[in-house]
Amino acid sequence: MKLLVPDPAALRRVAGWLADGANARWLDFGNGVHTLTLPALTLMTKRPGHVLRIFTADDTDEAAGLVAFSDIAHDVGTATLWYVLGAREHAGRGLTTRAVSWLLATGFAELGLVAVSAWAVEGNVGSVRVLERNGFRLVGRQRRCHVMDGRRYDRLLYDLLAGEQGDHRA
Repeated sequence: MKLLVPDPAALRRVAGWLADGANARWLDFGNGVHTLTLPALTLMTKRPGHVLRIFTADDTDEAAGLVAFSDIAHDVGTATLWYVLGAREHAGRGLTTRAVSWLLATGFAELGLVAVSAWAVEGNVGSVRVLERNGFRLVGRQRRCHVMDGRRYDRLLYDLLAGEQGDHRA
């Protein structure tokens, strides 16, 4: 596995993943926006409040998914983690878990992060598993705030402090 700075072709692929309803339904980028356009993703790569990394499968350089920090507050050392596995043929192999681990290690060691937050929609077992395997702790719940398929779901709120991270990079 590799974590790569996304080039324009990779960002087009990510925009496609995010536009896919199977992925978009679990995401929210504010005000009910469930996807990001290519221009928005491109802008994010140029702003200090975001770090986006493509992750590859173990046996190839082909993009499998994206891990990212957003809302990075460098002055206080906080960020929000999010991720998407775009290439579904790689599901169940632990790639997203390891990619998150690598990004967290970078965030704590190189960006000086002290605390990282994340959330998952209740019922998104895969996403919850990724967070828990990386040492995130459930800290709360936002009730009925995520609308998916016309129904309301809770968001499970997680955080991780520097030094609490599991190591899945091996």
